[in-house]
Amino acid sequence: MTSKLRVLLVEDNQAIANQIIAFLEGHCWDVDYAATGKLGVRLALEHTFDVIILDLNLPDIDGLRVCEEIKSQASVNIPILMLTARDAFEDKVKGFGKGADDYLTKPFDLRELVLRCEAMSRRSELHQNTVVSHGLLSLDIRSFEVLWSSENVKVTKVGFKLLHKLLSEMPYPVSRSELIEHVWGDEPPESNALKSHIYALRKATEQVTGKPILHTISNIGYQLKDIDD
Repeated sequence: MTSKLRVLLVEDNQAIANQIIAFLEGHCWDVDYAATGKLGVRLALEHTFDVIILDLNLPDIDGLRVCEEIKSQASVNIPILMLTARDAFEDKVKGFGKGADDYLTKPFDLRELVLRCEAMSRRSELHQNTVVSHGLLSLDIRSFEVLWSSENVKVTKVGFKLLHKLLSEMPYPVSRSELIEHVWGDEPPESNALKSHIYALRKATEQVTGKPILHTISNIGYQLKDIDD
């Protein structure tokens, strides 16, 4: 009996994708699908998945780059299984170097794919601390819930990512460019987007904390302060 997983499949070969999706859905897994690397990165950063199945050869950006972007920008470590027709040792070294957790060479048995996904998910659960906290502030990176003491702070997905980055870098400030890269990767938004999201995040936190905890550091960026009491 297999456990139910939520999977993101990034594969440009429609025939192969259809086979994988049908097989995984036959195990009652939830499967999201992307035919391009850019869409795969966006889905991985906007939603929560137990495993990502990633083809190495994609039509727009290489699977190695997709893997690297997801691993560097996601607020939670998502296990990535790379699929490839390449069987060279050097290719596997490159894949693992970019953060891939496992490797499967085409053609493969779909039953083995299921077993590898389950194994990666179990390992991830054992090592994944889903709650990040400091002082009175706690972030649940699976549910995107933010708590100040025991009171809920209502933030957007972008606000959560900004807050997670700021909390992980405490007590140091985080530059605007770092925050933009963490949230949007290589597709930065319009110039005032970060400022608008910071304003909304500051307003949401102050409504619950009763004091400013998100501070602007002149000529640098932003910093969390005064969250210990």
